[in-house]
Amino acid sequence: MPSSHQGRMPCSSVIPDMSDYMTLTELIAQYQKPLFPLPSGAREEGALRGKVNAVLFDVYGTLFVSESGDISIAQEGLFGKGKGRLSLLRGLFRRFGVESDENAVLQRFFEEIRTVHETLRAGGVDHPEVEIDRVWMTVLGLDDIERARRFAVEYESIVNPVYPMPNCLAAIEALKGRGVLLGLISNAQFFTPLLFEAFFGRTLDELGFSSALVVFSYAHGAAKPSSLLFSHAAEALKREKIEPPHALYVGNDVRNDIVPAMEAGFQTALFAGDRRSLRLRKDDPQCAGKKPDLKIIDLLSIVREIEKKQKRA
Repeated sequence: MPSSHQGRMPCSSVIPDMSDYMTLTELIAQYQKPLFPLPSGAREEGALRGKVNAVLFDVYGTLFVSESGDISIAQEGLFGKGKGRLSLLRGLFRRFGVESDENAVLQRFFEEIRTVHETLRAGGVDHPEVEIDRVWMTVLGLDDIERARRFAVEYESIVNPVYPMPNCLAAIEALKGRGVLLGLISNAQFFTPLLFEAFFGRTLDELGFSSALVVFSYAHGAAKPSSLLFSHAAEALKREKIEPPHALYVGNDVRNDIVPAMEAGFQTALFAGDRRSLRLRKDDPQCAGKKPDLKIIDLLSIVREIEKKQKRA
């Protein structure tokens, strides 16, 4: 990760604010606003191929409604989304003493992401991922990573609001109650686990997720659809005496979720419950002929399908 602060944005003194006294989880919670999935027109279909002892989920667009459809760091053109959002961003920049206008800040932000991606690709990473707190340290010229994280949490909360998908918590609790091992494989950042605390009041561990099966892109320097993340999860499952065919991966993107999960040997479920995040990739040759075992529009359908398979066994 480049550590140079060349090209950092000019900053003035920081304006004190009550948010300075909030935890990161509280910062996320203050932006909470109901967000509902948009019907995709899809119908549920398919069947599990075998017994399921573990279920691993994508986060953005699967467990959480994401206004942008995914985690936002790879997306530009954020200012076509209303004056209210622009006002919030300008207020954030003022509080952190950023003197440049928002367009200059974001241009530098995306340039830094591209620079890091190029460096990682040169090192052999096929689908590189950044650590967004360190990106903001460079862009804003901050030496305090905790300060950068506070900025990153608020920035993400403004540009990409999220909200639990319907039946998200119910599905997690039902699977945990049935003794199913739970995990996550997701493009994510340091703040992603905090979403669960902010919305459900419980940590991933308290919700029943196995720490060994929580595989986040930023921690590995690689993003989906990299096989690295799925291979890592498959190895962790084997240490739990679970072979990949007895694990189900649930995601909303055929290329980024279904294809690499299939290649790792998992059973697969395409979550098609929100038009924003559903990615069928019909024109992508990598996805040709790749069909998930299940297509679902309700997260509780996973529980029903597992129960159905158990009754037939």
